[in-house]
Amino acid sequence: MIRVAACQVRLDIDAPDRAWADALAAVRAAAAGGARLVVLPELASSGYVFASRAEAQAAATPAHGGVVGALADLSGELDVVLVAGWAEAAPGGPYNSAVVLESGRVLGVYRKVHLWGDEPGCFTPGGDPPLVVDTRLGRVAVMICYDLEFPEWVRLARQRGADVVVAPVNWPLLDRPADQPPLELLRAQATAGAYRIPIVVADRAGRERGVDWIGGSCVVGRDGYLLAAPTLDGERPGIVTADVEPAGDTSIGPRNDVLGDRRPDLYVEG
Repeated sequence: MIRVAACQVRLDIDAPDRAWADALAAVRAAAAGGARLVVLPELASSGYVFASRAEAQAAATPAHGGVVGALADLSGELDVVLVAGWAEAAPGGPYNSAVVLESGRVLGVYRKVHLWGDEPGCFTPGGDPPLVVDTRLGRVAVMICYDLEFPEWVRLARQRGADVVVAPVNWPLLDRPADQPPLELLRAQATAGAYRIPIVVADRAGRERGVDWIGGSCVVGRDGYLLAAPTLDGERPGIVTADVEPAGDTSIGPRNDVLGDRRPDLYVEG
């Protein structure tokens, strides 16, 4: 079992230093609670609602030193595997990225492929499959927010041997029936169950430039059921913690297998 924590912290693009201090404090609190894999939201170092590409570029930092260096040091100090979203400065960017850190080292960087809403005006999309990296806790796959809504993205991670999927997100609060959960949460549960892999979602809190958020941080087990339910309150920060069983084999009972039963030869349009 792996104890995981999703840190739902307030982000504010107009007060990033305060928000960043809160994010680092949340990582410390999660580690003190026994979490060995800790996840921060999408764009945790800057906030999300950029007005332009130039503003995103001004907030972006490279994958060494600065924001990532501070996270690397924290991962070593607390002895955790840490995943966090940030605005990455790199040639061709900026990118909406997430970094995986362990023992003070960068293990990998993932650049968001499926850009949502106004993001194409601020960021360059990534061009690589989901990141799957070896850690001392197992193989961790990373995707960001809207990426998680494409089931084949999770399938690719599963086929590449991922033990757990982590998703830094900023889920905007959209209209829905008052008596029903958000589709983003249902998709995460359905996809986890479909491919028999746990999913850790780190959403955010705090109204930002007129945008409200779901507050959907959660931990979903490999059977698709919630191990730690979200608050569904985008104004409430907090830490969602659970013990997850790694993905393991892909069988469902003695006769079925979620990957082995696929018929990709029939999934191609004629």
